[in-house]
Amino acid sequence: MTVADLSDAVRDFDAAALVAGQQPVVLRGLVRDWPLVRAGRTGAQAAADYLKRFYQGAPVVGYAGPARIGGRFFYDDGMTAMNFTATRVKLDAWLDRLLSDADGDALYVGSTDLDTYLPGLRDENDLPQGAFAGATPRVSIWIGNRTTAATHYDMSNNVACCIAGRRRFTLFPPEQVETLYPGPLEPTPGGQAVSMVDLRAPDLARYPRFAEALRVAQVFDLEPGDVLVYPALWWHNVEALDAFNILINYWWNAAAPFLDSPMNTLLHGLLSLRDRPESEKQAWRALFDYYVFGPADRAGAHLPEAARGPLAPLDALGARRLRAQLLQRLNR
Repeated sequence: MTVADLSDAVRDFDAAALVAGQQPVVLRGLVRDWPLVRAGRTGAQAAADYLKRFYQGAPVVGYAGPARIGGRFFYDDGMTAMNFTATRVKLDAWLDRLLSDADGDALYVGSTDLDTYLPGLRDENDLPQGAFAGATPRVSIWIGNRTTAATHYDMSNNVACCIAGRRRFTLFPPEQVETLYPGPLEPTPGGQAVSMVDLRAPDLARYPRFAEALRVAQVFDLEPGDVLVYPALWWHNVEALDAFNILINYWWNAAAPFLDSPMNTLLHGLLSLRDRPESEKQAWRALFDYYVFGPADRAGAHLPEAARGPLAPLDALGARRLRAQLLQRLNR
Protein backbone atom coordinates (compact mmCIF):
# COMPACT_ATOMS: atom_id res chain seq x y z
CA MET A 1 0.00 0.00 0.00
CA THR A 2 1.39 3.39 -0.98
CA VAL A 3 1.47 6.38 1.35
CA ALA A 4 -1.28 8.00 -0.73
CA ASP A 5 -3.42 4.86 -0.49
CA LEU A 6 -2.83 4.69 3.24
CA SER A 7 -3.85 8.31 3.67
CA ASP A 8 -7.07 7.54 1.83
CA ALA A 9 -7.62 4.50 4.05
CA VAL A 10 -7.27 6.56 7.22
CA ARG A 11 -9.53 9.30 5.86
CA ASP A 12 -12.18 6.72 4.91
CA PHE A 13 -11.91 4.77 8.17
CA ASP A 14 -15.38 4.18 9.66
CA ALA A 15 -15.22 2.58 13.09
CA ALA A 16 -18.98 2.70 13.58
CA ALA A 17 -19.60 0.73 10.38
CA LEU A 18 -17.05 -1.89 11.39
CA VAL A 19 -18.56 -2.30 14.86
CA ALA A 20 -22.00 -2.73 13.32
CA GLY A 21 -20.87 -6.18 12.20
CA GLN A 22 -20.46 -7.18 15.88
CA GLN A 23 -17.20 -8.99 15.18
CA PRO A 24 -13.58 -7.95 15.72
CA VAL A 25 -11.84 -6.57 12.63
CA VAL A 26 -8.09 -6.04 12.17
CA LEU A 27 -6.78 -3.43 9.70
CA ARG A 28 -3.15 -4.12 8.92
CA GLY A 29 -0.90 -1.08 8.64
CA LEU A 30 -3.71 1.48 8.87
CA VAL A 31 -1.70 3.93 11.03
CA ARG A 32 1.81 2.83 10.12
CA ASP A 33 2.63 6.33 8.80
CA TRP A 34 1.74 8.14 12.01
CA PRO A 35 4.91 9.98 13.14
CA LEU A 36 4.81 8.20 16.52
CA VAL A 37 4.70 4.81 14.80
CA ARG A 38 7.63 5.80 12.61
CA ALA A 39 9.57 6.93 15.69
CA GLY A 40 8.87 3.59 17.34
CA ARG A 41 10.24 1.73 14.35
CA THR A 42 13.47 3.68 14.83
CA GLY A 43 13.66 2.45 18.43
CA ALA A 44 12.21 2.75 21.91
CA GLN A 45 14.35 5.80 22.73
CA ALA A 46 13.09 7.64 19.66
CA ALA A 47 9.48 6.90 20.58
CA ALA A 48 10.06 8.05 24.18
CA ASP A 49 11.72 11.24 22.97
CA TYR A 50 8.79 11.91 20.66
CA LEU A 51 6.31 11.54 23.55
CA LYS A 52 8.37 13.84 25.76
CA ARG A 53 7.95 16.65 23.21
CA PHE A 54 4.28 16.88 24.17
CA TYR A 55 4.45 16.19 27.90
CA GLN A 56 3.61 19.20 30.07
CA GLY A 57 4.66 17.75 33.43
CA ALA A 58 1.32 16.76 34.99
CA PRO A 59 1.64 13.52 37.03
CA VAL A 60 0.15 10.35 35.57
CA VAL A 61 -0.62 7.02 37.25
CA GLY A 62 2.16 4.46 36.96
CA TYR A 63 1.52 0.80 37.71
CA ALA A 64 4.30 -1.48 38.90
CA GLY A 65 4.36 -5.17 39.74
CA PRO A 66 7.29 -7.26 40.94
CA ALA A 67 9.06 -9.55 38.50
CA ARG A 68 7.47 -12.63 40.12
CA ILE A 69 4.00 -11.78 38.69
CA GLY A 70 5.30 -12.41 35.19
CA GLY A 71 3.77 -9.19 33.91
CA ARG A 72 0.17 -10.25 34.66
CA PHE A 73 -1.65 -7.52 36.56
CA PHE A 74 -4.11 -9.40 38.75
CA TYR A 75 -5.06 -10.14 42.36
CA ASP A 76 -2.79 -11.06 45.22
CA ASP A 77 -3.10 -14.56 46.69
CA GLY A 78 -5.93 -13.52 49.02
CA MET A 79 -7.92 -11.90 46.18
CA THR A 80 -8.80 -8.91 48.36
CA ALA A 81 -6.05 -6.69 46.95
CA MET A 82 -3.95 -6.36 43.81
CA ASN A 83 -0.53 -7.83 43.01
CA PHE A 84 0.74 -4.40 41.88
CA THR A 85 0.93 -0.83 43.12
CA ALA A 86 -0.32 2.40 41.57
CA THR A 87 1.46 5.72 42.20
CA ARG A 88 1.48 9.23 40.77
CA VAL A 89 4.61 9.65 38.64
CA LYS A 90 6.10 12.01 36.10
CA LEU A 91 5.74 10.50 32.63
CA ASP A 92 9.21 11.49 31.48
CA ALA A 93 10.82 9.81 34.50
CA TRP A 94 8.62 6.74 34.02
CA LEU A 95 9.69 6.49 30.38
CA ASP A 96 13.32 6.61 31.48
CA ARG A 97 12.65 3.82 33.98
CA LEU A 98 10.99 1.73 31.28
CA LEU A 99 13.94 2.18 28.95
CA SER A 100 16.49 1.27 31.61
CA ASP A 101 14.65 -1.96 32.55
CA ALA A 102 16.97 -2.12 35.54
CA ASP A 103 14.80 -3.81 38.18
CA GLY A 104 12.82 -6.29 36.10
CA ASP A 105 9.49 -4.99 37.38
CA ALA A 106 6.38 -5.06 35.22
CA LEU A 107 5.61 -1.42 34.42
CA TYR A 108 2.95 0.47 32.53
CA VAL A 109 1.01 3.69 32.31
CA GLY A 110 -2.55 2.84 31.37
CA SER A 111 -5.70 4.58 30.12
CA THR A 112 -4.05 8.02 30.21
CA ASP A 113 -6.05 10.73 28.47
CA LEU A 114 -4.08 11.83 25.44
CA ASP A 115 -5.35 15.38 25.17
CA THR A 116 -4.88 16.09 28.87
CA TYR A 117 -1.37 14.74 29.34
CA LEU A 118 0.13 14.91 25.83
CA PRO A 119 -1.66 17.90 24.25
CA GLY A 120 -0.91 18.32 20.58
CA LEU A 121 0.06 14.72 19.92
CA ARG A 122 -3.22 14.05 18.17
CA ASP A 123 -2.53 16.91 15.77
CA GLU A 124 0.01 14.57 14.17
CA ASN A 125 -1.41 11.15 15.10
CA ASP A 126 -5.18 10.76 14.90
CA LEU A 127 -8.16 9.07 13.31
CA PRO A 128 -10.93 11.10 11.66
CA GLN A 129 -13.58 12.25 14.12
CA GLY A 130 -16.28 11.33 11.62
CA ALA A 131 -15.39 7.67 12.11
CA PHE A 132 -17.43 7.43 15.31
CA ALA A 133 -20.97 8.15 14.07
CA GLY A 134 -21.14 11.57 15.72
CA ALA A 135 -19.86 10.39 19.11
CA THR A 136 -16.78 11.96 20.69
CA PRO A 137 -14.33 9.19 21.55
CA ARG A 138 -12.20 9.04 24.64
CA VAL A 139 -8.62 8.71 23.41
CA SER A 140 -6.06 7.13 25.74
CA ILE A 141 -2.46 6.01 25.62
CA TRP A 142 -0.93 2.88 27.19
CA ILE A 143 2.85 2.57 27.65
CA GLY A 144 4.71 -0.30 29.27
CA ASN A 145 7.01 -3.27 29.04
CA ARG A 146 6.05 -6.97 28.87
CA THR A 147 2.73 -6.78 30.69
CA THR A 148 -0.60 -8.61 30.46
CA ALA A 149 -4.04 -7.14 31.05
CA ALA A 150 -6.07 -10.09 32.36
CA THR A 151 -9.17 -11.02 30.37
CA HIS A 152 -11.87 -8.39 30.93
CA TYR A 153 -14.52 -6.44 29.05
CA ASP A 154 -15.11 -2.72 28.49
CA MET A 155 -18.49 -1.02 28.26
CA SER A 156 -17.43 0.93 25.16
CA ASN A 157 -16.53 0.00 21.60
CA ASN A 158 -12.78 0.03 21.06
CA VAL A 159 -10.33 0.96 18.33
CA ALA A 160 -6.90 -0.22 19.47
CA CYS A 161 -3.95 1.21 17.53
CA CYS A 162 -0.69 -0.67 18.02
CA ILE A 163 2.01 2.02 18.00
CA ALA A 164 5.26 0.47 19.23
CA GLY A 165 6.06 -3.13 20.11
CA ARG A 166 3.86 -6.11 19.34
CA ARG A 167 0.60 -6.95 21.12
CA ARG A 168 -1.53 -10.07 21.22
CA PHE A 169 -5.27 -9.66 21.73
CA THR A 170 -7.30 -12.75 22.59
CA LEU A 171 -11.02 -12.00 22.34
CA PHE A 172 -14.13 -13.85 23.49
CA PRO A 173 -17.75 -12.90 22.66
CA PRO A 174 -19.97 -11.60 25.49
CA GLU A 175 -22.02 -14.80 25.72
CA GLN A 176 -18.92 -16.67 26.96
CA VAL A 177 -19.13 -14.96 30.36
CA GLU A 178 -19.91 -18.23 32.17
CA THR A 179 -16.97 -20.07 30.62
CA LEU A 180 -14.55 -17.28 31.60
CA TYR A 181 -15.12 -17.54 35.38
CA PRO A 182 -15.27 -13.82 36.23
CA GLY A 183 -13.63 -12.71 39.45
CA PRO A 184 -14.98 -10.36 42.14
CA LEU A 185 -16.93 -7.26 41.19
CA GLU A 186 -14.97 -5.42 43.90
CA PRO A 187 -12.08 -4.84 43.95
CA THR A 188 -10.91 -5.17 40.36
CA PRO A 189 -7.52 -4.57 38.72
CA GLY A 190 -8.87 -1.91 36.36
CA GLY A 191 -12.55 -1.21 36.99
CA GLN A 192 -14.17 -4.29 35.43
CA ALA A 193 -14.34 -7.90 36.56
CA VAL A 194 -11.55 -10.04 35.11
CA SER A 195 -11.42 -13.72 34.28
CA MET A 196 -9.84 -15.90 36.94
CA VAL A 197 -8.21 -18.06 34.26
CA ASP A 198 -4.58 -17.36 33.39
CA LEU A 199 -4.59 -17.58 29.61
CA ARG A 200 -0.88 -18.41 29.57
CA ALA A 201 -1.49 -21.66 31.50
CA PRO A 202 -5.21 -22.43 31.83
CA ASP A 203 -6.07 -24.70 34.75
CA LEU A 204 -8.84 -26.73 33.11
CA ALA A 205 -9.19 -28.98 36.14
CA ARG A 206 -10.22 -25.96 38.19
CA TYR A 207 -11.98 -24.07 35.37
CA PRO A 208 -13.27 -26.81 33.02
CA ARG A 209 -15.77 -24.62 31.14
CA PHE A 210 -12.87 -22.50 29.87
CA ALA A 211 -12.22 -25.20 27.26
CA GLU A 212 -15.35 -23.97 25.47
CA ALA A 213 -14.09 -20.39 25.61
CA LEU A 214 -10.84 -21.47 23.97
CA ARG A 215 -12.76 -23.08 21.12
CA VAL A 216 -14.33 -19.74 20.15
CA ALA A 217 -11.43 -17.44 21.05
CA GLN A 218 -10.16 -15.08 18.35
CA VAL A 219 -6.45 -14.23 18.50
CA PHE A 220 -4.92 -11.18 16.79
CA ASP A 221 -1.19 -10.51 16.81
CA LEU A 222 -0.65 -6.83 16.07
CA GLU A 223 2.46 -5.19 14.65
CA PRO A 224 3.16 -1.46 14.95
CA GLY A 225 0.72 0.37 12.68
CA ASP A 226 -2.02 -2.28 12.91
CA VAL A 227 -5.48 -1.39 14.22
CA LEU A 228 -7.98 -3.71 15.90
CA VAL A 229 -11.66 -2.73 16.15
CA TYR A 230 -14.02 -4.67 18.40
CA PRO A 231 -17.45 -4.11 19.95
CA ALA A 232 -18.33 -3.22 23.52
CA LEU A 233 -18.56 -6.04 26.06
CA TRP A 234 -16.26 -8.41 24.19
CA TRP A 235 -13.86 -9.97 26.67
CA HIS A 236 -10.21 -9.43 25.78
CA ASN A 237 -6.82 -10.47 27.13
CA VAL A 238 -4.00 -8.16 26.04
CA GLU A 239 -0.34 -9.19 26.08
CA ALA A 240 2.45 -6.72 25.35
CA LEU A 241 5.10 -8.92 23.76
CA ASP A 242 8.13 -6.61 23.66
CA ALA A 243 10.25 -4.72 26.16
CA PHE A 244 8.74 -1.37 25.13
CA ASN A 245 5.17 -0.99 23.95
CA ILE A 246 2.77 1.84 23.14
CA LEU A 247 -0.90 1.56 22.29
CA ILE A 248 -3.42 4.33 21.61
CA ASN A 249 -7.08 3.45 21.83
CA TYR A 250 -10.39 5.14 21.09
CA TRP A 251 -13.39 4.27 23.27
CA TRP A 252 -16.85 5.37 22.25
CA ASN A 253 -20.54 4.49 22.49
CA ALA A 254 -23.40 5.34 20.21
CA ALA A 255 -25.65 5.66 23.28
CA ALA A 256 -26.77 9.11 24.41
CA PRO A 257 -24.59 10.59 27.18
CA PHE A 258 -27.53 11.04 29.57
CA LEU A 259 -28.09 7.27 29.79
CA ASP A 260 -27.05 5.67 33.06
CA SER A 261 -24.41 2.94 33.32
CA PRO A 262 -25.84 -0.57 32.81
CA MET A 263 -23.52 -1.72 35.59
CA ASN A 264 -25.70 0.20 38.05
CA THR A 265 -28.66 -1.80 36.80
CA LEU A 266 -26.75 -5.05 37.22
CA LEU A 267 -25.80 -4.18 40.80
CA HIS A 268 -29.40 -3.23 41.58
CA GLY A 269 -30.50 -6.51 40.00
CA LEU A 270 -28.30 -8.36 42.49
CA LEU A 271 -29.99 -6.41 45.26
CA SER A 272 -33.57 -6.78 44.05
CA LEU A 273 -33.90 -9.89 41.86
CA ARG A 274 -31.19 -12.53 42.13
CA ASP A 275 -32.30 -14.13 45.41
CA ARG A 276 -36.04 -14.17 44.73
CA PRO A 277 -37.84 -17.47 44.06
CA GLU A 278 -37.13 -18.91 40.62
CA SER A 279 -40.74 -18.51 39.49
CA GLU A 280 -40.63 -14.79 40.29
CA LYS A 281 -37.31 -14.40 38.50
CA GLN A 282 -38.75 -15.92 35.35
CA ALA A 283 -41.75 -13.60 35.53
CA TRP A 284 -39.46 -10.62 35.92
CA ARG A 285 -37.44 -11.87 32.95
CA ALA A 286 -40.60 -11.57 30.84
CA LEU A 287 -41.18 -8.05 32.13
CA PHE A 288 -37.61 -7.01 31.39
CA ASP A 289 -37.87 -8.48 27.89
CA TYR A 290 -41.00 -6.42 27.35
CA TYR A 291 -39.91 -3.12 28.88
CA VAL A 292 -36.13 -3.12 28.40
CA PHE A 293 -34.76 -5.64 25.92
CA GLY A 294 -37.48 -5.44 23.29
CA PRO A 295 -38.04 -2.59 20.82
CA ALA A 296 -37.69 0.74 22.63
CA ASP A 297 -41.10 2.02 21.54
CA ARG A 298 -43.11 -1.16 22.10
CA ALA A 299 -44.21 -0.75 25.73
CA GLY A 300 -45.65 2.73 25.19
CA ALA A 301 -46.95 2.45 21.67
CA HIS A 302 -50.58 1.73 22.67
CA LEU A 303 -50.73 4.60 25.18
CA PRO A 304 -51.62 8.26 24.52
CA GLU A 305 -48.43 10.27 24.17
CA ALA A 306 -49.19 12.37 27.26
CA ALA A 307 -49.58 9.21 29.36
CA ARG A 308 -46.35 7.44 28.42
CA GLY A 309 -44.14 8.92 31.13
CA PRO A 310 -40.89 6.87 31.39
CA LEU A 311 -42.08 4.72 28.46
CA ALA A 312 -41.71 7.67 26.07
CA PRO A 313 -38.46 8.08 24.11
CA LEU A 314 -35.84 9.12 26.63
CA ASP A 315 -34.16 12.53 26.45
CA ALA A 316 -31.97 14.44 28.89
CA LEU A 317 -34.95 15.87 30.83
CA GLY A 318 -36.68 12.50 30.98
CA ALA A 319 -33.45 10.90 32.21
CA ARG A 320 -33.20 13.43 35.03
CA ARG A 321 -36.78 12.77 36.07
CA LEU A 322 -36.32 9.01 35.98
CA ARG A 323 -33.10 9.25 37.97
CA ALA A 324 -34.81 11.40 40.61
CA GLN A 325 -37.66 8.91 40.86
CA LEU A 326 -35.21 6.05 41.26
CA LEU A 327 -33.19 7.86 43.92
CA GLN A 328 -36.37 8.60 45.84
CA ARG A 329 -37.30 4.93 45.80
CA LEU A 330 -33.80 3.82 46.85
CA ASN A 331 -33.67 6.28 49.74
CA ARG A 332 -37.08 5.63 51.23
